Amino acid sequence: MIERLKRIYRKEMFNPGVLGIFINPFFFIRRGLHKGISSNVNFMQGEVLDFGCGKKPYRNLFKVKKYIGIDIEESGNESSKDAIDVFYDGEKIPFNSEHFDSIFSSEVFEHVFELEKVLNELYRVCKPGGHLLATVPFVWDEHEQPYDFGRYSSFGIKYLLNKAGFEIIIISKSTNYVETIFQMWNAYVWQHILRVRFFQVIFTPLIISPVTIIGLAISWLLPKNYNFYHNNIIVAKKTI
Repeated sequence: MIERLKRIYRKEMFNPGVLGIFINPFFFIRRGLHKGISSNVNFMQGEVLDFGCGKKPYRNLFKVKKYIGIDIEESGNESSKDAIDVFYDGEKIPFNSEHFDSIFSSEVFEHVFELEKVLNELYRVCKPGGHLLATVPFVWDEHEQPYDFGRYSSFGIKYLLNKAGFEIIIISKSTNYVETIFQMWNAYVWQHILRVRFFQVIFTPLIISPVTIIGLAISWLLPKNYNFYHNNIIVAKKTI
């Protein structure tokens, strides 16, 4: 019973449905990320590299031949290292050139100080014709300190990927202006007012959920604008 509840809770944290409205303080950003990844996961085929995998929260979306998670040992992420298949030194990905059919990376690029070097490495280990699926934050607070180095607009990340040799196939945004505003307020309340884990669990349904519901209603009623958003969802291709 406890394990089943844990599975439900974990699902609602990364793929929030109706229940997530009442228990997930990051409903908007997590819903947008899951939707963006799941709608483009068909580009991921063959042997996939999950770059900066952490606990592999989206592993169940991938129906592929092989799935390899790589990460560095020292980071600001408190996640368990049990899910990591290969550790690397932050410089050279320990695989031969053109090894992977596809590459996935979610919420990682902001933690890379010299992103251009890493993109060149990802390009190197990707097979010609292979795809990169990545999510990259634009609006979010500093996290995993002190390993938080950058935010990228849709134009900025497109430029860097093109410079590395990737062709952009799809670029979209995970949340609209209204959703982003309401999510940032909820994040502030959860992190800086409730703070203590006990209060976070008890008061999320009472304080944060009503804000989420109001945000959903206002977002539905008002015109959509995507100039203020949480994440870029990108599909790029190695053409050569």
